Amino acid sequence: MRLLTKNHFYALIAAGIALCSFDAARAEESAHAVKLYNTYCVQCHGINRDGNGINSASMAVKPRDHTDTKAMGDTPDETLFKAIKGGGLAVGKSILMPKWEGVLNDDEVKELVTYLRVVSKTTPK
Repeated sequence: MRLLTKNHFYALIAAGIALCSFDAARAEESAHAVKLYNTYCVQCHGINRDGNGINSASMAVKPRDHTDTKAMGDTPDETLFKAIKGGGLAVGKSILMPKWEGVLNDDEVKELVTYLRVVSKTTPK
């Protein structure tokens, strides 16, 4: 049986601290993305992220269900980014999806794309 040296022990502690810091940064970014979604998206896409927001009942085109793993998994990140930034028309979809360019910066749009991957249980494409 091999024992950890003092240097190995300190290296493990340092790695643990770094990992916790990374997770804290990711949690903070995720919390910001949730806040953005709740502010700008929930009215149409719903609190359950399923396309059944308060505005959806009066819309001719139903908003996308962000919990739909198949549909979201088939959509590239670039398309999601363009849809958020430039609106539905930027990706050949509904005019009812507004463009958030000028409201959200590119980093915030990227945060939302990452958050949509979490909501839909899909991986980046």
